[in-house]
Amino acid sequence: MASEKARHFAEKGNQKDVAAYTQNYGAHREGISMKEVADYYTEWANSNRYEVDLGPERYRGPKIATDCLCELFPDNREGVKILDIAAGTGFLGEELWKKGYRSIDGLDPAEGMIEAARKKNVYTNLICDFMSEKKLDFDEDTYDAAAIAGGMGEGHIPCGALYEMIRIVKPGGYIVIVMREEYLEHVSDYKNKLEPLMKELELSGHWIKLERRIVPKYSFENNGVVFIFKKC
Repeated sequence: MASEKARHFAEKGNQKDVAAYTQNYGAHREGISMKEVADYYTEWANSNRYEVDLGPERYRGPKIATDCLCELFPDNREGVKILDIAAGTGFLGEELWKKGYRSIDGLDPAEGMIEAARKKNVYTNLICDFMSEKKLDFDEDTYDAAAIAGGMGEGHIPCGALYEMIRIVKPGGYIVIVMREEYLEHVSDYKNKLEPLMKELELSGHWIKLERRIVPKYSFENNGVVFIFKKC
């Protein structure tokens, strides 16, 4: 289905948009592994094309996630400790910094992305690692919020990583996930799995779902979906 979407976009898009969409599709192609994803993003970052291809006119995820976090933390943002999961080159970190956040850590498995993000000088710590089922080198209850803008997809963050997100966020803290809506159906690891697990975690008392909403023109004119959870 993703390959069909790519062909459809190529038929109707302008040349620059098609090139950017094709580059982005390469990171989400069917069957891609997490290691391949990290290598792909490093190469993309090193090409100096990533921030051009995914500029704000094509990709609104960081802005959407920032708006969500600012609603959750309207005051005293300097002391709010946030983990930017799948931080990339630092789009979300930059947006958060503009809004007064000063304690932002970034996590990304691609070394090239980490090095690009480091140059932004908005992160307290940058960690090169995958967000997965594996326990990270973070203490429990470390962050006031964890946010993902664009880190979900084929070969990206697996469903089981939700447990680790919950572990590292403080009780009463928040987890914000912004992703492409169609991935809920088109990504095999998410279809009939991601939202049922989210519900299961709510029923078992791990978190409370505060919001699920669709956002238009999230990425390359595709709708996005926003999930906001509060840890119990």
